Amino acid sequence: MHKEGERLIPINIVDEMKSSYIDYSMSVIVSRALPDVRDGLKPVHRRVLYGMYGLNVFSNRKHLKSARIVGDVLGKYHPHGDSSVYDAMVRMAQPWSLRYPQVDGQGNFGSMDGDPPAAMRYTEARLKKISDDILSDLDKDTVDFQFNFDDSLTEPKVMPSRIPNLLVNGTSGIAVGMATNMAPHNLTESINGICAYIDNNEITIDELMQHIIAPDFPTGGIIYGYDGVREALHTGRGRIVLRAKINFEEVHNRNAIIVTEVPYQVNKADMIARTADLVKDDKIPGIYEIRDESDRNGLRVVYELKNDAIPNVVLNLLYKYTALQTSFSCNNIALVGGRPVQLNVKDLIRHFVDHRHEVVVRRTTFEIKKAKERAHILEGFMKVIGTQDSLDTAIRIIRNSSNPADAKQGLIDEFELSDIQAQAILDMRLARLTGMELDKIRAEYDEIMALINDLQDILDNEPRRFEIIKEELLEVKEKYGDERRTEIDYSGGEMSIEDIIPNESVVLTISHAGYVKRTLLSEYKVQSRGGVGNRAATTRDADFLEYIVTATNHQYLMFFTEKGKCYWLRVFEIPEGSKTSKGRAVQNLINIEPDDKIKAYIRTNDLKDKEYIQKMNVVMITKNGTIKKTSLEAYSRPRVNGINAIEIREDDVLLGAKLTDGNSQIMIATKNGKCIRFPEEKARAVGRGSIGVRGISLTDGDEVIGMIAVNDLENDTVLVVSEKGYGKRTAVEDYRITNRGGKGVITLNITEKTGNLIAIQSVTDEDGLMIINKSGVAIRMNMDNMRVMGRNTQGVRMINLRKDDEIAAIAKVEMDKEVAEEIDEDAEIVIDSNNPETSNIPETGDNVLNIGDPEVLKQIEEEEAQKNADLEDESEEEDNN
Repeated sequence: MHKEGERLIPINIVDEMKSSYIDYSMSVIVSRALPDVRDGLKPVHRRVLYGMYGLNVFSNRKHLKSARIVGDVLGKYHPHGDSSVYDAMVRMAQPWSLRYPQVDGQGNFGSMDGDPPAAMRYTEARLKKISDDILSDLDKDTVDFQFNFDDSLTEPKVMPSRIPNLLVNGTSGIAVGMATNMAPHNLTESINGICAYIDNNEITIDELMQHIIAPDFPTGGIIYGYDGVREALHTGRGRIVLRAKINFEEVHNRNAIIVTEVPYQVNKADMIARTADLVKDDKIPGIYEIRDESDRNGLRVVYELKNDAIPNVVLNLLYKYTALQTSFSCNNIALVGGRPVQLNVKDLIRHFVDHRHEVVVRRTTFEIKKAKERAHILEGFMKVIGTQDSLDTAIRIIRNSSNPADAKQGLIDEFELSDIQAQAILDMRLARLTGMELDKIRAEYDEIMALINDLQDILDNEPRRFEIIKEELLEVKEKYGDERRTEIDYSGGEMSIEDIIPNESVVLTISHAGYVKRTLLSEYKVQSRGGVGNRAATTRDADFLEYIVTATNHQYLMFFTEKGKCYWLRVFEIPEGSKTSKGRAVQNLINIEPDDKIKAYIRTNDLKDKEYIQKMNVVMITKNGTIKKTSLEAYSRPRVNGINAIEIREDDVLLGAKLTDGNSQIMIATKNGKCIRFPEEKARAVGRGSIGVRGISLTDGDEVIGMIAVNDLENDTVLVVSEKGYGKRTAVEDYRITNRGGKGVITLNITEKTGNLIAIQSVTDEDGLMIINKSGVAIRMNMDNMRVMGRNTQGVRMINLRKDDEIAAIAKVEMDKEVAEEIDEDAEIVIDSNNPETSNIPETGDNVLNIGDPEVLKQIEEEEAQKNADLEDESEEEDNN
């Protein structure tokens, strides 16, 4: 029953729900969940900053209790729960949440592990210096104000912010029927982009992306792939894949994956707990122990691996199953004129610049008004105290007046002053009536008039206003700009890398033990031969640089293993290292099996170049004499886990692979000193799945030790080395051309004294050679010191070996002419400190033969000449057979 006099209006519940829900949703959208495009702040953040501004807790004042700040914001501007204000303020103080924090917190403000902050009665806060620039000019009528919830106070509708806050700090919020998730960016890059827009309003987004490259997250990490970034910057929506920053180390004699930066918004403790569960469930095998070693110096999570685990495989599983790889879905929705709009990067910049322009206009108008008010008062001063007579008149009027009102009216009537001017005269102290003070008043008036003219020029001159905006932004950049934290790995995803990565010349260095790195060619300065060399790469004991080749970022490096598999890396995927760094183990870059070994490296041009891949061939040789030639086209579609390059039969292994252009001469050498030479065309090209054809016929107990592909018959010579230290260089023409599959001719007379043949290399005078002994000694020599001699000889002793020692391998140190010789003198003898057998090697290097000494050469040649002559006839007869 309703009371008498009450009036009931029947309303359809559907209509009421519809209208009420729309009102509610608009309220959430506009005044809670979405940021304003101009200052990048939601109402709660704006109120926290304004509340702190009102309490004067600036960056140069002492901290104030958080509870005091929260109470002020609640009581004056934000009629919601205290946790809503305190949580917002805490986030504004967390350096892992905001790229550029706005509040300077003192006390426990939480952690990356998701620990809650201390209660507000324990913590203290003040504004960060960057917030001074968000609030600057707030008192100069630069923005509109509105009443607070009970109309007792006013608060700003937007901040005049000099900081492009929405761009640099991003935001996230869930409204009703829509959400926003905006990525943070680097302040330096953002301001460079805004300045480029001010210079040219017609700038394209692609041109802006030369300045604003990608989001820059507070926790660093790596953006994996560029497609999502490009889409987000172009459209305002895009999915960005984020990966932790990792490196590989040895910990307690085990391989370990070390995480130093995690993706944005990842809870580190949850990530570790989740990984531990996966390890327990055998979803991620190979992990021995997980430790969180983070401290005040930074984040460090250690994944210690089992001895048989392949680091790269474990890492890929971690990326797949844990938060070491996450995605950030950009959805740039902000309020433009009170309406939610999806914005691309150019829209964000345009709205910010328009806002700054309005702030500059309003600030200048305010300053002109203030300057004119002051000038008006100074004009009154000069009228009244400008001369002695007028001053005397003014004093007489004031003395003869019965009250201040009469005195004011008397001054107005006598000197034709305004009310304001007359009041200023009455308020003036007697000290200002001196002559010196009058000069000061005139000087101040001249200064004020010049200021008014300058401010008026700003109002009349639009280009000048934009120049002021630019100057202020560059000041902000100077104060707060910093380096990018988030790296970009362009190789992820499907985009065309060539558009992003400059095709710079780099130097690839690969050590004998398989450590690889990429260094800019400009780091190496060209030296003349015989120079001492700069300090070169640091390597492990008994390791040295074996391959030193120039490449460009867009080229490929192919790896062939003894089990017949082929792997790829783009040159830019090889980790960059300084000239002196060791590099990264190849096993950590490709998913090679633990019991497999890399036997050959091939550098190729772009595998997308059809003409090139059809023209070039890969020629492979196995220990049992099988040769296989396949078009490079068959290897032009890389896979993460590699592909089968050649089918390897039981008891056979792949020994080497060469890139040829169809015109090479193939030479294959065997352990027993035989060598065959035939044109490459004699081996027809077969498919990738084929097993190959016979390259050389072997006698019982013999096996292939290597293959070379000769292209330059004039300069290339053939070097063969035996295990007891004998070797020789011979012209290619000394080896007659035969059919593929023959037995070959003698390349070095194998005797007990020489030992078996262990290596064949094509060398020129420019090349260097490393000889690696089984005892762990490595000796370097230059080929221009070793003369070319006949094929049918025993060769010369290249190195004096201690009893029971043998040569384990030789390695030609490949060095492009563009690269200076970078092997350090200290690396001439490399002694394995872990091998006690080498501890008695004399320091003078008596075990190293200086083959550049003419006397030594003469002595060796005389010793060997007689023996070699005896062998000529016997060998020639075998050749004819």
